[in-house]
Amino acid sequence: MSRGNSFFSNLPPVTKHLIIINFICWLASIVFDSRFDVSKHFGLHFFLSPDFNVAQLLTYMFLHDTGNIAHIFFNMFTLFMFGITLERVLGWKRFLFYYISCGLGAALLQEAVAFIRYENLIGAISPADLEIIRTNGAELLNQGMNWMGDAGTLNLIINVPTIGASGAVYGILLAFAFIFPNMPLYIMFIPIPIKAKWMVIGYGAIELLLALSTTGDGVAHFCHLGGMLFGLLMLLYWKNKGTINTGGYGGYY
Repeated sequence: MSRGNSFFSNLPPVTKHLIIINFICWLASIVFDSRFDVSKHFGLHFFLSPDFNVAQLLTYMFLHDTGNIAHIFFNMFTLFMFGITLERVLGWKRFLFYYISCGLGAALLQEAVAFIRYENLIGAISPADLEIIRTNGAELLNQGMNWMGDAGTLNLIINVPTIGASGAVYGILLAFAFIFPNMPLYIMFIPIPIKAKWMVIGYGAIELLLALSTTGDGVAHFCHLGGMLFGLLMLLYWKNKGTINTGGYGGYY
């Protein structure tokens, strides 16, 4: 640490400011919760929802659950742990482009999966009932209630927004393992190191299993997978162009 500078001021600029912005948005959501529903306006809604707007594809990734500090803490902790190294390797412009692109890619996959589920369900719902879900479903959820069966599932798809930086953060994890595949990492409660590539493959496999086997658990698993998928496509493109190298940084091969 250079004399006269704090630890935080020595963080690379994009990583530092992303963490700051996310915490400011989280605090703002808490402060304005009773007067202005931040998630309703800036969280990512299904594109056929009356509350959807295109800007949400970007804004959703800066919001987090105000009732669960672990949501923002673990996302920002992961960004801090891996973003510092990646930003210094990729450069701030490419790193920022990559982070935002992973978040956008995660949102697009989330929307695509929601549309498939929506199309599979609307056949059992009358147009009149569908309109009731679209107009009154959010208020019903705010009261802690929901319809049973397909109507309730449709209500969740249409009226529950997706929030969080997890899609972009999973892209960061993927990039770290792609560039430093054999870097030894330690996972909490596991006393032996695990190579980065195996850790991220494991995370991806778990997310895929959960995405296919669970519904209504409140976690956007396909959003996580979308961040990893779009991140992988960008990394493969950059590697093919010779923009980045893999396995050759920091003495890890």
